[in-house]
Amino acid sequence: MKKKHCLFCDEMAPILPEGDYDRYVGCSCAPGRSYRLLRDSYEPIQALPQKTKRDLFYLISAFIREKTDCEEELSLSSSDLDAIAKDPGIPLTLPDKGNRLLHYLYRHAEGPEMPVVLHPLSSSYNLTYSPNLQELVYIIDMLINEELLIREGMTFRLTAKGWNEAVASAGEKQKAPCALLLPDEDDIRADWEALLMPKIEQCGYQPRLLPFKKQGPSKISLPQIAESKLVIADLTGRSSEVWLAAGYALGLKIPVMWTVNSRDAEALPVQVEEIRPLIWSTAEELTDILLQRLIKEQS
Repeated sequence: MKKKHCLFCDEMAPILPEGDYDRYVGCSCAPGRSYRLLRDSYEPIQALPQKTKRDLFYLISAFIREKTDCEEELSLSSSDLDAIAKDPGIPLTLPDKGNRLLHYLYRHAEGPEMPVVLHPLSSSYNLTYSPNLQELVYIIDMLINEELLIREGMTFRLTAKGWNEAVASAGEKQKAPCALLLPDEDDIRADWEALLMPKIEQCGYQPRLLPFKKQGPSKISLPQIAESKLVIADLTGRSSEVWLAAGYALGLKIPVMWTVNSRDAEALPVQVEEIRPLIWSTAEELTDILLQRLIKEQS
């Protein structure tokens, strides 16, 4: 059987041509199973910048493994990669990644404390959507310390507590509402919708855009803020209303994360020690900074 390099897990895999697709069989993306990739997408994906590959391919590999392990037939093309990376179901925090390992063991075990072998472990970090083996080992240790998991070499067993946790977390978890206060400016709104909102959702929140205006009546809804579990307040534009809305949230003891574009950072009307906004120049930069903060808060 002809073999071809799997772009996502960096292994040589047997392939079966199927019309315009190639079926990749048994690589680390789909052990014992397979997925299909549009043949004409291979070279465009291979030609992506190295940073894009580093940030994206491990997520695609994990997505393929989870879906195929759940016996879903998966056919991909280059146009699917960005949507997969933004899929709100992809876990970003360590607890959520740990739940993915619990779910995998639950699917493959016959009951609590029944053995499941992960071999080779070095090719299994995509089970937790982790970028490397080190993070997988850290997650395993975390689950062991929480008495959810027993490890004996490459053999893993869910404790009774771990089994129940897997059952409880297997359902669709309700996302916590998160209010986003930002200027009513089309370019900023478009960037937040395209880049930030999917990542915020992946962190377990349901983001709601509540744009404010520099002049005229505001669209801010205080009841919506009161329902929120987190408020992200962008001070770009120096609107008094965003200060009011964020202050209202603080009065209700709702956590507030402050952000501001670098163009306005030095011109904020007040300087308060407790309010140290994340300063951003581009939406991409803000996405990275905010994501790190959200993951840190939840881990």
